Amino acid sequence: MVLEKVKQIIAGKMSISEDEITVDTKLKEDLQADSLDMVELVMAAEDEFGVEIEEDAVREFVTVGDVVKYIEANKK
Repeated sequence: MVLEKVKQIIAGKMSISEDEITVDTKLKEDLQADSLDMVELVMAAEDEFGVEIEEDAVREFVTVGDVVKYIEANKK
């Protein structure tokens, strides 16, 4: 499941528990993700799912759910 993998990636990169992450978790406000964190998360997601995440799309990501929806719509 995409959500579970995304939660694993975020938990590993942000050093928090997967239990703290939901589809409604806000990347910047709740997780305090800065631009470097976002780059690392995007690169890990691209590797994991075999998708290319456009820079414009990354700017639109507000919640974990936004990331999941993008990956589900664009994975091969």
